[in-house]
Amino acid sequence: MSEPKRIASRDNATFKALRAVAADPRRHGRTLVDGVHLVTTCLARGVHIAQLLASESGLRHPEIASLLQNAPGIECLILRDGLFRDISGVLTPTGIAAVIDIPPDPDGEISGDALLLDAVQDAGNVGAIFRTAAAAGVRNVFLGPGCAGAWTPRVLRAAQGAHFSLAIREQADLAGTLAVGRATAVATVAHGGTNLYDADLAGPIYWLVGNEGCGLSASLVQAANLRVTIPLADGAESLNVAAAAAICLFEARRQRAGIATT
Repeated sequence: MSEPKRIASRDNATFKALRAVAADPRRHGRTLVDGVHLVTTCLARGVHIAQLLASESGLRHPEIASLLQNAPGIECLILRDGLFRDISGVLTPTGIAAVIDIPPDPDGEISGDALLLDAVQDAGNVGAIFRTAAAAGVRNVFLGPGCAGAWTPRVLRAAQGAHFSLAIREQADLAGTLAVGRATAVATVAHGGTNLYDADLAGPIYWLVGNEGCGLSASLVQAANLRVTIPLADGAESLNVAAAAAICLFEARRQRAGIATT
């Protein structure tokens, strides 16, 4: 690694720049990924890392020290613990983070399944949905207005590296995406839809997943080709949105595996 620079003051110009990135990643075109796993994933996948950051206490951990030693050509910064907490963007910072460039929204025609999120506001839910999409082999994810920022530190932490397997589009026109898509639009609704396990999910499918409290907008439900509901036990009212998305994606995967082997 290059000789690390130490930052001990909030008045430091570099610290101010880091804090600005942490506060508004999209505006600055960069974000912070926190934790050994995410930093290691970035290095392994060849993601461009502008800077590596470590807290003074984090530097005492052998795994973190080794990461810094094995990052040639990357600027390394050592921050006082309080300063590191200020910019980490997560509740329990691990002591190491990386500043990476946010990739541009992908271009080109979409093939296969896609996941369309309508005003899913909680960062933990968005990150968990990303992680599920990657595990289920759904590469294309569209975030409509009102969703948590895809590249914020909390979403990155919850997704645990899934971002780097996905084609993510933010502030997407979900209705417009449905209009030009070559897939069955399936709206997930809490009540009144076709039982998920009775639905034909052979695909390709554009899955519509809505807000934690309000669900999908009426216009998107109306635009869908099919509405599905996950059957719940008597007395249960609803599922967490990330759990519901996981059930839907893996039911489609199960059906297709069954079709492929018959």
